Amino acid sequence: MAHRLRPVEIDFVETAPVWFVFTRDIEAAPDAVFHALAEDVPGWPEWFSAVSSVRPTEGGREVRLRGGTRFEESVLVAKAPEVYAYRVDVTNTPGARAWIEEWRLTPAGTGTRVRMTFALDGTALFRLVCRLARPGVGQAFRNAVTALDRRLGG
Repeated sequence: MAHRLRPVEIDFVETAPVWFVFTRDIEAAPDAVFHALAEDVPGWPEWFSAVSSVRPTEGGREVRLRGGTRFEESVLVAKAPEVYAYRVDVTNTPGARAWIEEWRLTPAGTGTRVRMTFALDGTALFRLVCRLARPGVGQAFRNAVTALDRRLGG
């Protein structure tokens, strides 16, 4: 059953009780990466294998992951080509109370350093599960960014 999360703002990335950061350097330029993240929203499933569908909405998007997890999200920051961040407003993930994902893009040589931060809050069980899931989420991030780089010709 879907439930509404606490409407946190971008500063939650710095204050969340649970957060993890993943970074990877790729060959694609920051502009191309930003375009894929923020403007080619329906294209996410083509490079992020955990994502089965993404549909733009007024001010955000609806996301479905393989396995049945669903999100309704609001875009908080879309500053090309540096940062793209969104808040999960509604999800069927049990125990979640607040959730932001932030993608930061910085030049790295002729390519891009991609840094993704997950900022989370929820019940004690949710926080524990998030910490236990960290290695798998990190692998999913690395695989997705590598596939995105290939898609962008990097």
